[in-house]
Amino acid sequence: MKRFLDVFFVIFAGIFLLIPILVVSVAVKVTSAGPVFYWSDRVGRYNTIFQMPKFRSMLVGTPAVATHLLSNPNTYLTPIGSFLRKSSLDELPQLWSILVGDMSFVGPRPALFNQDDLVALRSSYGVDALVPGLTGWAQVNGRDELPIPEKVALDVQYLQRKNMFFDLRILWLTFVKVVQRDGVSH
Repeated sequence: MKRFLDVFFVIFAGIFLLIPILVVSVAVKVTSAGPVFYWSDRVGRYNTIFQMPKFRSMLVGTPAVATHLLSNPNTYLTPIGSFLRKSSLDELPQLWSILVGDMSFVGPRPALFNQDDLVALRSSYGVDALVPGLTGWAQVNGRDELPIPEKVALDVQYLQRKNMFFDLRILWLTFVKVVQRDGVSH
């Protein structure tokens, strides 16, 4: 049922968001050199690697590490990168990942391929069995600001509590957080 709803809502969202997606695509292209999309290697269900697209908010050549590990992340942002991240518009291309089944609307956020500590801790608790999400319980409870053990504890809570009503609650809280630009550090 969850997969059916993901496909249904991604098609609806894709139609509704087509104009904003086109506008952001043009804005990324005209404000910095390089491709419109950044395809990042991410860890999916059962720790398989998949390619996750985002609108490019960082300059070409930025190291492929979690943003908080960069010495000065702001120096790597494109002219509109900060706006894309704070508004979460950089996440819109992930609708593709939902459509093809690599992601769901709700689940733990997919780790970067090199976040071995996060992947190992999630695996030890069985969180790796979940399809990663565009948003998740950890994202509405701290997003970028959470240390890995707290993030995984929230992922485990999601694993234990997951159901359609909990997913709807997380989606609503995500909407509120995005509107308030809460929990975004760059």
